[in-house]
Amino acid sequence: MKFALIGYGKMGKTIEQVILEQAQDARHKTQDSALKSEVTLKITDENLADFTAENLRKADVAIEFTSPHAAVDNIYKCFDAGIPVVVGTTAWLDRLEEVKKRCAEKNGALFYSPNFSIGVNIFWEVNRRLAQLMNTQPQYEVILEEIHHTEKLDAPSGTAIKTAEVIMEELKRKTSWKLHPGSYQDENLLIVAKREANMPGTHTVTYSSEVDFIQVKHEAKNRRGFAEGAVMAARWMVGKSGVYEMKDLLKI
Repeated sequence: MKFALIGYGKMGKTIEQVILEQAQDARHKTQDSALKSEVTLKITDENLADFTAENLRKADVAIEFTSPHAAVDNIYKCFDAGIPVVVGTTAWLDRLEEVKKRCAEKNGALFYSPNFSIGVNIFWEVNRRLAQLMNTQPQYEVILEEIHHTEKLDAPSGTAIKTAEVIMEELKRKTSWKLHPGSYQDENLLIVAKREANMPGTHTVTYSSEVDFIQVKHEAKNRRGFAEGAVMAARWMVGKSGVYEMKDLLKI
């Protein structure tokens, strides 16, 4: 299987490492050459001239981790080339409906997620159930905190926004999210966004009352979990058309 990496920063390099390690493991288990995996294209700011439909078509699937301002154009290039694209870039989802329409017009294939970690996707489902229970317990106030590395461009993170949306679907007294500082005692779900060196990502949801608090936390140890999820999604996308998310892959 052949991969194109659109974006070759820290995440792109980790994704490449996962692909090559999986290929090596497969070769140790069998001599079947069909299990061979390779990266045929790596796009950075320094070789944008190589980002062509011809080069994209040499791959079976593209994985895109770049920046919010570039993501949609990158997706469209993959649609035009006729290859599925897995997108890990965040802060572009305000254009999601437009992208879905283009995907249908081009009979393209898109897999997007604010977070490809399997643990984070389970974290969302745990928070969904907890918010259902807390909907009848108004004495509990909720706050969400996220911590990421100092190089992260968006705040709050896409994962934090998705977590807030999951909570608000079930916790009817919260109708919007707002970056801290702000008032705890209104319809806003407050998000505290922190940036610290060498932090892959931590998200904590806390419900607090006058007598106790309940806390649900996901802490990434490194980028490996995100990369493995993205590669899993990319392998799953080959031969598909349409728009998919992690809930489709994980069936949760």
